[in-house]
Formats: sequence, C-alpha cells, structure tokens
Amino acid sequence: MNEIIPVLDLMSGMAVSGKSGLRNTYKPLDTIFSKTPDPVEISISLKRQGFERIYVADLDAIEGYGSNLEHIKNINHIIPVMLDWGVKDFKSFRFALDYAQQIIVATETLNSWIELEQIFNSFPKERIILSVDVKDSEILSKSMSVSFNQIVSRIEYLHPREIILLDITGVGTLEGYNQEILDNFSGLEDSLIVGGGITPSSINTLGKQGISKFLVGTALHSGRIEL
Repeated sequence: MNEIIPVLDLMSGMAVSGKSGLRNTYKPLDTIFSKTPDPVEISISLKRQGFERIYVADLDAIEGYGSNLEHIKNINHIIPVMLDWGVKDFKSFRFALDYAQQIIVATETLNSWIELEQIFNSFPKERIILSVDVKDSEILSKSMSVSFNQIVSRIEYLHPREIILLDITGVGTLEGYNQEILDNFSGLEDSLIVGGGITPSSINTLGKQGISKFLVGTALHSGRIEL
C-alpha cells in the first residue's frame, strides 16, 4: 500500500511554495487544506484527512537565516514530523531531536561522512532519515563532492531504514519523476521515499517498480490527488 507524505516548506513562520528549489521566489502556500498559509492549521487539516506523518523543510534554517523550530514543535504535537532543518553534523542532529519525530540528514547541508557515521552510530535508525538531494541530475552538497556511487556505497554500509530521494529540480513542476536518477538506486526500492514533481500518474508508474512511499507537495495541496 502506498504512503503519501504531505510536504510543508516553512519560511518566516508560514507555509510557502515554489519551483525547482529557487527559494528566493517562494510565496505563501495556496492549499486546499486551509484558507491561510498557517502551518499549524494546515497540519490539523492533514491529520483529519488521515495522514500519518508530514515532511517539513525549515528553509530559513537550511539557508542559515534563522529557524521555525517552535512552529515545527507545535506541528509535531499534531502529526509526527520528518524534519529537514539543515543538519550539518552530530551536534545539530542531536539538537533537533527535541522538535520532531524523525530528523533528516540531507546531502545538501551535511558537512562530512564522518559526521554521518557518528549520527548513525549514536541514535536509533528509526529516528534518522538520509536524504539524497539531487539538482540538475547531480547530487547537491554545499560541503562535499558526492557522486551517486559514493552515496550508494554509504547507504550499503550504514543501512538506513528510510532514504529520501529528492529531485529538487522537479519540485513544484508536476512533471513527474526523473527515472535516470532513480536507476542509480536499483535494489533499494523498499527503503526509498521519492519526491520532486510527483503526480498521481508517477505514483502509479513508480509503484510498479516497487516504490511505495512518496513526498507530495504541489499535487496534494492543489487537489490533484484524491484523498
């Protein structure tokens, strides 16, 4: 059975939306789940619709401009949060554990493989999600040079329970998923959570390949996915 995981991007205390990771162009989220971009109101509505967890990206923290952690803590009391707030190292991961059910360690912000291994050696795997961030068909990282072969090797060594495969270029486009990116992770389908441009048709297509978990933003908030 498929799991649809709603996406909320937060900036300056409100839910926002945009395309392809161009964060300076993001605007308040227009969603069928609330009359306003209030993330708590949206989360209450999503909980009522039966969603079991929510993906929250703290864009202010990821960009280094501040954070939305108090809002995120409130959301987590309503529905369990998978939080990407720009974890760089062991210390920032440990700090975030007080605010969300699961903490995402993303290639975009991770400082080093050493920090990643320390996180996996210190905390329960059910609270850790590794996110492979891809932009323009290359792995996105501010601090490391990372190839697909390297990240797959790390995955095989660390055995994370869940791996987000996020095509940032596809975010907000409703163009479906990039199959070439997915092909790099053959054999890991049971662990993957796929996001970026996801539509109802792409869910059906990827489901036939053994993918059952999806991050969905635009298609869900616009009402294109039946609840």
